[in-house]
Amino acid sequence: MPSFTSKSLLTVLAGAASVAAHGHVSNIVINGDLYQGYSSSFNYMANPPIVAGWKANNQDNGFVGPEAFSSADIICHKDAANAKGHAVVKAGDKISIQWETWPESHHGPVIDYLANCGTAGCETVDKTALEFFKIDEVGLIDGSASPGKWGSDQLIANNNSWLVEIPSNIAPGFYVLRHEIIALHSANQANGAQNYPQCFNLQVTGSGTEKPAGVKGTALYTPNDKGILFNIYQPMTSYPIPGPALIKGAVSVTQAHSAVTATATALTGSAAAPAATGAPATTTVAAAPAVTTTKAAAVPTTTLVASATKAVTTAAPQATKPAKGSCQKRRAARRAAALARRHARDVAFLD
Repeated sequence: MPSFTSKSLLTVLAGAASVAAHGHVSNIVINGDLYQGYSSSFNYMANPPIVAGWKANNQDNGFVGPEAFSSADIICHKDAANAKGHAVVKAGDKISIQWETWPESHHGPVIDYLANCGTAGCETVDKTALEFFKIDEVGLIDGSASPGKWGSDQLIANNNSWLVEIPSNIAPGFYVLRHEIIALHSANQANGAQNYPQCFNLQVTGSGTEKPAGVKGTALYTPNDKGILFNIYQPMTSYPIPGPALIKGAVSVTQAHSAVTATATALTGSAAAPAATGAPATTTVAAAPAVTTTKAAAVPTTTLVASATKAVTTAAPQATKPAKGSCQKRRAARRAAALARRHARDVAFLD
């Protein structure tokens, strides 16, 4: 019989494995430009890079439970702090949100919100004052057999990424994108749902005029909402997605995995969008976890980089013509060549 210590160790290891299986967003991709999210490794850097992703105390890839819905943790995750930079996107364009991983057992909806930060930008906004409006949601897709097929299953099939469109009618300005998965595998009991909010700062450009009203993050959900306290282990015909209704102009797009063509640096203040920097290119894969890589033709040449799915294309070198010299220089060169050949024959004869 295992000792108490052994049982305790097994419990701890099982819990650690469960936590490790959870995920977080590592980056977003906008029109081929990759913007890095916040990494827990930044916590150990004296001067961490400026990124568009919010900092949060979720190194364990943990969640926010219904008991914390009225706290600031539900806004952008535990102890979240403003990102110091932002990414630029035009209203009507799409953003690919890349998760490091997501467990198949954690079925549930995928939801996206925006909140206007005002003219001062999102780098210093008070997160508790943000009012979020919903721009995308995918809940139950097929409930004929429990636990059903969900938005989270689409995300997994799409290489653990999610594609969301910024509504074309949204007015230009600074916004926080709040992307979230709600895991329902334990939601049949009180405080069993698990919320995984992730936030990024955006500067939206374009000619839209809509400024939708929103809801403060701490008022998005309650522990007893029908979509929070919900049993997925039964045949289902519908699912009430929690939170406010979608705004006018919101569009749920067909999921596809975006190609990365450049690495972008998060901007600060009201700086203009930077020119694309030379960066690895990837092959676009639609709604599938596999990524295909092809090498470029001989000209131009292709240099493989760290990831097997990325390559940097460089121009092939051009031949250069020798500089023209005087007739005297050419004759001198011929004489030197002749002397060299004669010397070589003499050496061979002596050998």
